[in-house]
Amino acid sequence: MTVQGGRGEPKRVTILGSTGSVGSNTIDLIERNRDAYAVEALTANGNVALLAEQAKRLRARFAVVADESRYRALKEALGGTGIETAAGPDAIVEAAARPAEWVMAAIVGAAGLAPTLTAVRRGVVVALANKEVLVCAGQIVMAEIRRSGAVLLPVDSEHSAIYQVFDFDQREQVERVILTASGGPFRTRSREEMARVTPAQAVAHPNWSMGAKISVDSATMMNKGLELIEAHHLFDISEDRLDILVHPQSIVHSMVAYIDGSVLAQLGTPDMRTPIAYALGWPRRIDAPSARLDLGKIAQLTFEAPDFIRFPGPMLARRSLQTGGAAPTILNAANEVAVEAFLNGQIGFLDIARIVERTLERAPVQPFATLEDVHEADSTARRIAGELLSVGAESA
Repeated sequence: MTVQGGRGEPKRVTILGSTGSVGSNTIDLIERNRDAYAVEALTANGNVALLAEQAKRLRARFAVVADESRYRALKEALGGTGIETAAGPDAIVEAAARPAEWVMAAIVGAAGLAPTLTAVRRGVVVALANKEVLVCAGQIVMAEIRRSGAVLLPVDSEHSAIYQVFDFDQREQVERVILTASGGPFRTRSREEMARVTPAQAVAHPNWSMGAKISVDSATMMNKGLELIEAHHLFDISEDRLDILVHPQSIVHSMVAYIDGSVLAQLGTPDMRTPIAYALGWPRRIDAPSARLDLGKIAQLTFEAPDFIRFPGPMLARRSLQTGGAAPTILNAANEVAVEAFLNGQIGFLDIARIVERTLERAPVQPFATLEDVHEADSTARRIAGELLSVGAESA
């Protein structure tokens, strides 16, 4: 049996958001080394068929669907298996509270905040694939990590790359952190061309296989703004020492520059199983089936400065970080509302950033100290963004 963390027993794991891209890739890795892991809980938003299939294959103890209207279907699908079932937001939090020593936090959006905090408060290893958790409540989450002794391992390819080359013992010698960006599917298109793009085009990322919301964030480059805020909290580094660099090949996943002029980077093929495997095996490394990097075959890596006129998302995020308080929470909430509206055909692609900017201008920015403060700012921002949708982004 594979030894995990120095013990001759399986590592008990929970996957919050098991049916999404990150969750499915995590399960793929677990099934490749089945004796090393025991699955405590799996959760999904509404995909009962896949959730039930995963739970049976992995012999999970607990399966939860967030959509309460889907509970009967889940219960029937797992009838006779002995697997406990539940539904609703409170049940998702309950799954995070179950006795797993490693938790994958892969629920998309602000909905992942409460269960992720629950896992953090247990003082376990939390693999974070939900950047919105730190965007919405970074100060609160990091304070809980310090209090509980939890280990937070970033799963975003960029933050995993930084984590692997960041000298935490000599952080004062870090000069800058450089987040790389593919530039998305519309990197070379004009704003006039982008005004006509469809949701189907926006979710077709050139390098990565991701869910619809994350793919749209990549297309607008808002994902890079959210990642900038996340990096600020993860690595306790000021906003003015965080840079963004477009790298279309998605081979160099991010870089850390030091005061002696050295720049350390983590490279790999664009496959989420690599950063997931790093987090799943930590503090050791485990085998992953990702294609091996052949730089001789690739031959050329290119870099370019981002265009914040065509892609204003990162600058809006930077501005919210400079403002502080609830501003990043407002940014994230407005973006979630706008992206959903775009995917539903209610607004155009360029309207996403406009909705976010107008919401940031209109929503009150208050300091916050509790989760309730975060929820209030999130709710207010969603209401304002919804009102802007109703009158149209152009006239807002």
